[in-house]
Amino acid sequence: MKLPKLFLFLLALSIISCTSNEDKIPFKFGVWTTADAKKSDAEYTKEFKKYKDGGIDEVLINTSTDPKLLQRLVPLATKEGLKVHAWIMAMNRPGDSLALQHPDWYMVSKDGKSCFDNRPYVDYYQWLCPTRKESREHVLALVEELAKVDGIESVHLDYIRFPDIFLPISLLPKYNLVQDVELPQFDFCYCDECTNAFEKIHHKNPRESHNTSIDMEWKNFRLNAIKAVVDDAFQIVHKHNKQLTAAVFPYPEMADHMVRQRWDKWNIDEVYPMIYNSFYDEEIDWVGYATKQGVTDLEGKKTKINTGIYIPGLKNDKELKEAILQAKENGAVGVTFFDGNALSVSNLKTIKETKASLK
Repeated sequence: MKLPKLFLFLLALSIISCTSNEDKIPFKFGVWTTADAKKSDAEYTKEFKKYKDGGIDEVLINTSTDPKLLQRLVPLATKEGLKVHAWIMAMNRPGDSLALQHPDWYMVSKDGKSCFDNRPYVDYYQWLCPTRKESREHVLALVEELAKVDGIESVHLDYIRFPDIFLPISLLPKYNLVQDVELPQFDFCYCDECTNAFEKIHHKNPRESHNTSIDMEWKNFRLNAIKAVVDDAFQIVHKHNKQLTAAVFPYPEMADHMVRQRWDKWNIDEVYPMIYNSFYDEEIDWVGYATKQGVTDLEGKKTKINTGIYIPGLKNDKELKEAILQAKENGAVGVTFFDGNALSVSNLKTIKETKASLK
């Protein structure tokens, strides 16, 4: 009878040990950075070493969807002890040489203007339609080329949404805008492919709707179009034994309202909500609030939350530390900073000290 008791004791000890190890999963620190092929390997080694010495664990690198440049940078970052994610601008593809040969691939606004040559807000807003077979397959092919690169942790989707139907409140004066209602020039995608597909399902044309802002079927059609791209990307990157992550708007209901993005419905491993409090005229505690909203909406799902922090929007290092703590205390598995160029020596010192205090 002693053997079963010993077995049960060892089993209980094993369970406690596993639980203890799960509790000790380290809170991670990342940074978004944009690559420049003209920079030397020595310059990149110096940059990556700076991040690592400052407490950073991972880099999310925008190589303008160039897998060869990514292949060059991965071993340099890995050698310095950093994990690498392949950051891609997904539906917004400014200057995409292949896409530009196909004007019909681009989103169209409610007032009939195409992102191909009439871009909302800024010149780099050139959004591809997520419904049209050719444009979505183009984006997914780019995702797959990045997923094939050895040594990366994930393909990291950015701009995986529609153009902003509502801008963050602090940006409105910059564009001399008032957005109390959905304005037609910022409402996408009314291309033939989308409206025909919608009409086939729902037997109505959104172009003829008196008030599309309260047409839930039309909004859900567009939310689901983005979800379909994400879900396909998830299958592709997992085929290559990588994860899928994404930069998203602060929390699902807000993302739904502002950019037709409902990320709590996606098949995805980890989301990085850009909780840039200064964009919304919010205080630092809003970082905790928005993080918790996302964590709550993802309850019961495997998707993790990594809180994005906007360095230029912080007043000082005290706010930086508070933002990190707000994210951790409200359920994030890490924080990621935008962007590498904005991190000062003082910022990195604060990050390193805060990281040490969490152990």
